[in-house]
Amino acid sequence: MLIEIEKVLLSEKPELLIVLGDTNTTLAGALAGAKMHIKIAHIEAGLRSFERAMPEETNRVIVDHISNYLFAPTDVAQRNLLNEGIKREIIFVTGNTIVDAVYQNLDIARRKSQIIKRLSLKAKGYFLVTFHREENTDERERLENILKGLKLINEHTNLPMLFPIHPRTMKRILEFRLENILSSFRKLILIQPVGFLDFLILEANARLIFTDSGGVQEESCILKVPCVTMRDNTERPETLEVGSNTLAGVSPAQILAGARKMLGAKRNWPNPFGDGRAGKKIVEHIRKIRSNELYTSSLPR
Repeated sequence: MLIEIEKVLLSEKPELLIVLGDTNTTLAGALAGAKMHIKIAHIEAGLRSFERAMPEETNRVIVDHISNYLFAPTDVAQRNLLNEGIKREIIFVTGNTIVDAVYQNLDIARRKSQIIKRLSLKAKGYFLVTFHREENTDERERLENILKGLKLINEHTNLPMLFPIHPRTMKRILEFRLENILSSFRKLILIQPVGFLDFLILEANARLIFTDSGGVQEESCILKVPCVTMRDNTERPETLEVGSNTLAGVSPAQILAGARKMLGAKRNWPNPFGDGRAGKKIVEHIRKIRSNELYTSSLPR
């Protein structure tokens, strides 16, 4: 991955390399840029779960500390960076680009997506499930507990559970021979993963969302849909603070308790992730940075 990214950078010779998020490709891009002395800007900087066992956490920390400019989505993210000794002058709080993406695509999705009709679902008449993280799928006990927790909810409610299942999750369920738990659900709709527009519609119309995804925690908050996060920590603490989300861990009883709590949540929380103009703000900051650098470089020495 590093070698292939270096080939592109050698060919394009960018002044600035912009990387987003916490994936392995984000880390590879930032490392390639740093080795080639290209300045790096990190979008979604400062997110922390404070759990180094998560591969994404390691990626976030490394990328933040080798970047020249950090675009933090919230004041909480900025505080994390400052606490790690990063200079305030290279940190810019912009909101998160996920808000831009949701606002820009939701209207398109409502016009184009037919998934609610195709699956014969009713608005606020189903639960949406998605989980795929390594710590939840690759440990048999955790995976089994999550499935048992979801089954408990299925038994205690009349709403169907829609599960667009990630290939990794399905693979581990079969490897650990846990498919019997899935087959024992009363109302389970198991489907292949769907595209972003369809998934937005499924999120927006769900009664409740169960996930281990950071992005889904944000999207549910933006869409005013209560969320139960099946993890022990989150790099999106803002969702907990405004009341759109709860951390349930992975024990069946806690997942059920989390569902009961969020079923009673009022959908009037504020959106802590910005106004949908994060992309514009980032571009404005980059223009100012570049203008200042050109001005400084032209001064007599």
